[in-house]
Amino acid sequence: MKKFRGKKRYFRNLWRDLNAEQYDLDFGQDAWFDAWHTHLDFYGHGNNSGKIRREHIKAHIVLYNSLLEKLSTFDKPYQSWIGLVEEEASLDAVYIHSPNPNDDNFPIKIENLNWECTIPHDFKDVISLKDFNVGHYKWESDNYYIIQSKDKGIKL
Repeated sequence: MKKFRGKKRYFRNLWRDLNAEQYDLDFGQDAWFDAWHTHLDFYGHGNNSGKIRREHIKAHIVLYNSLLEKLSTFDKPYQSWIGLVEEEASLDAVYIHSPNPNDDNFPIKIENLNWECTIPHDFKDVISLKDFNVGHYKWESDNYYIIQSKDKGIKL
């Protein structure tokens, strides 16, 4: 893989975009979410460096907290979480899900989700266990970690 150049500018732009209203979603009366999600490390830069992966996880947490604050005005039940895939950073994302007209799939329940899991050492100190529950499940050969607020939204 090619060397990741321009890291300083890349992360400056990432944090600028998180602080802007780029993720100003519609939480109006007719709004709904069908597993809406966004990937902050779309190109998988975090696969090459633990430091880069951790910075993206921090950014996901900031975005997640910002969306939870905005969801406080949403008058429907919802689920929101961060999904981290240990083997592939480009699949990490922040999700919002609510009752929706596309499918009768609310609330989402993940089979074999273990809320008593061991958090990987690489990002253990980035996640506040005071504020978040962390769960793990295996899908095919990948290890998925779910980070979810302890007190906001419906648990997966």
